[in-house]
Amino acid sequence: MSLRKLPEVKAFSPPEGYTWDMPPAALDEWSGRPQAAEADDPNTVSIFGAIGEDFWSGDGFTAKRMAGALRSIGKNAVTVNINSPGGDMFEGLAIYNLLREHKAQVTVKVMGIAASAASIIAMAGDTVQMGVGSIMMIHNAWGLVIGNRNDFADAADVFKTFDESMAAIYADRTGMTIKEILAMLDGPSRASDGSYLTAAEAIEKGFADGTFEGDSAAIEARVVIPADVMAKRRMEAALAKDGVGRKERFDLINSLLGQRDAAQPARRDAGALPTADILSAIAVLRS
Repeated sequence: MSLRKLPEVKAFSPPEGYTWDMPPAALDEWSGRPQAAEADDPNTVSIFGAIGEDFWSGDGFTAKRMAGALRSIGKNAVTVNINSPGGDMFEGLAIYNLLREHKAQVTVKVMGIAASAASIIAMAGDTVQMGVGSIMMIHNAWGLVIGNRNDFADAADVFKTFDESMAAIYADRTGMTIKEILAMLDGPSRASDGSYLTAAEAIEKGFADGTFEGDSAAIEARVVIPADVMAKRRMEAALAKDGVGRKERFDLINSLLGQRDAAQPARRDAGALPTADILSAIAVLRS
């Protein structure tokens, strides 16, 4: 059975017109890291991308995917490897609840970054271990809502309740007060992305229990995500830092790909802009 009695958090329904996004700094930090290979151990679950739908690689990591993995693992202990910039906070909470209810020990290993919704998932570990050079990031609920004033008011209430629920999870693990956690979610200023913790800081504050042997960079040596996908993600990170919304980033990058293809003879893999060209575009965006 699990070693900890983790706090139970009820499921939330997204507000009307809600679209999730990732904090730009977390996306930038994650997009520049190598991606770890899937583990061979059948009792290990790897979360190496966005939480929820991912424009660039299909569905991303969802609660449905976690539920399927845990059904296969059964009543055995499970290890969850995380390198994620976060994503859909509602999916993240659902995954947390699934791990909380698992009938055996849960070990979480932060391989690179566990940001936003991914940090909530990490809190479901009976033991949380940080890799060398890894980062944990927490912040207030983040997303876009489109609608009238009533929709915005309802969304503000949902986000406030979500923040309080996250604070309860973090406080339960760390022993910090709710007030202290809420201050960390705010970050140094209201305009900030929240709080970033190195491995040592995460352990000192109680978000993690210790480190695991091996350099995260060495563990992540075998790349499993295509290079062109990673290049698109780096471009997306650059656009996010300039304040471009998630859907707009996707449309802009696809527009760039389409413009190039329209100027060249049609080919079977039309739309697959070479990695070097995408990286050059990123350099232009950042100049």
